[in-house]
Amino acid sequence: MLKRSFLPALLFTALLAHAQQDSVALRYSKLVQAENLKKNLTVLASDEYEGRETGQKGQKMAAEYIMNQFKEFGIQQIPALTHGYYQTFPVSVYQPQEIALRAGKAEYVQNKDFYSYSTILRDSIYNLNEVVFAGYGINTLLYNDYSKLDVKGKVVLILNGEPYGENGKSLISQSSEPSDWTTNFRRKLGEAQKAGVSILLIAENNIREDFKQNEHRITSYRMDIETDKKTITKPNPLVVYISEELTNAIMNSKKHTYKKMQEKMASSAKSYNFTFKTDVTLNVRQEASKLNTENVLGYVEGSDLKEELVVITAHYDHLGKHDGVVYNGADDDGSGTVAVIELAKAFAKAKKEGKGPRRSILFMTVAGEEKGLLGSDYYTRNPVYPLKNTVCNLNIDMIGRLDKQHAGNSNYVYLIGSDKLSKDLHTVSETANKTYSNLQLDYTYNDENDPNRYYYRSDHYNFAKNNIPVIFYFNGVHEDYHQETDEVQKIDFPKIEKITRLVFFTAWNIANRTERIQLDKK
Repeated sequence: MLKRSFLPALLFTALLAHAQQDSVALRYSKLVQAENLKKNLTVLASDEYEGRETGQKGQKMAAEYIMNQFKEFGIQQIPALTHGYYQTFPVSVYQPQEIALRAGKAEYVQNKDFYSYSTILRDSIYNLNEVVFAGYGINTLLYNDYSKLDVKGKVVLILNGEPYGENGKSLISQSSEPSDWTTNFRRKLGEAQKAGVSILLIAENNIREDFKQNEHRITSYRMDIETDKKTITKPNPLVVYISEELTNAIMNSKKHTYKKMQEKMASSAKSYNFTFKTDVTLNVRQEASKLNTENVLGYVEGSDLKEELVVITAHYDHLGKHDGVVYNGADDDGSGTVAVIELAKAFAKAKKEGKGPRRSILFMTVAGEEKGLLGSDYYTRNPVYPLKNTVCNLNIDMIGRLDKQHAGNSNYVYLIGSDKLSKDLHTVSETANKTYSNLQLDYTYNDENDPNRYYYRSDHYNFAKNNIPVIFYFNGVHEDYHQETDEVQKIDFPKIEKITRLVFFTAWNIANRTERIQLDKK
């Protein structure tokens, strides 16, 4: 039981906190309702929308649905856009690579003995004579596989997975759970790209199981923005996952085999690398075409500070439909998309009733995120409103589920990036949460050394690259991430409602305060 002497102080603190709340903000925040979030997501993440793959029928249907929502809220067309609400942009489409692979005199079968997670390359024939083995291909304190090697322009062979210490935890993520396929791939590709690797061979002893589990990603087409001005300063290497049998054939050595390399890596805390001769030919073909896609924009004009802009984003595309299986992406990122729709409704109604924001707000659902953050990339290269006037970006990507770290506790959200460019933005975010939402703000993935690199993996990053402060709202990955099982019935709508209201309060404060959010560093 509390001592009586504490009660007045507690009551005073509670009253003070209540007094600090903005009654107008509270009123309009209540327009964000779980039932409306569910209504919209049930449509957007239905089979009828065919997984909303960029450039395809379902994505076009989703764009029209979002646009009609904006119209219903009374949000006017943007004069600078040819189609009013659509920022249309062209993309190049690259089909999965077709590869004929020969090692010695033997021919190997694609998607059986090896597979390629297609990067964007021209048709090429590669004759491999020398290969560098570089362990796990990841820079860690104990496995500096690339740091002391000259692999620029060379062919590199690495093991899939990651090294584990004596405590059973990964030396990279410090987790006993293996990284998901996408995280693992991005990490290895990123390290290889930084080192200037030309071709990356990744040895995997469960190649067929690996391919089957990730077939829809492996066999999907790739995209890039179609523009003459874009230059690639660090081209992606060709990445080929190879079976244990093919690894041994490429090495053609009794001294060095897949199992022996694995044993050596497991028994040593030091980097292990060597160069070997080989005789391998890769004949790579990749068909290309072009199409158009669109970001959907809704603009609520501010009052006395209307030239300044808050941008709220989510990507509405997903993985599409493959071999009759629809990947509906209810959480990724249907949850963020419907949150933006509800936020647009709340601010539009406030504006209509004379309580609108001082700064303008741009609600933008972007396409092409799953293809490489293309929609946000295009917007920041071709902004409708000057980037110099953009105060911040609040990006929502996956807020409708729980991850393993928060099993049984839906009262959390991961925040990423809030303090990387602006302590001011971080303070506003923290204050909004303490005043209104009382969510557990988890900054695990905000760590500079986060091996998942989520800070670089959603649309906010294209704003951050342009020195615009950002916050990324995220619930973490789960067993249905990028699987056909990411469905509406698994979504926690009260959780989305609470996080969306936190975004509302944060945006409300930023849009209405006198001082612009201050940039600390670039």
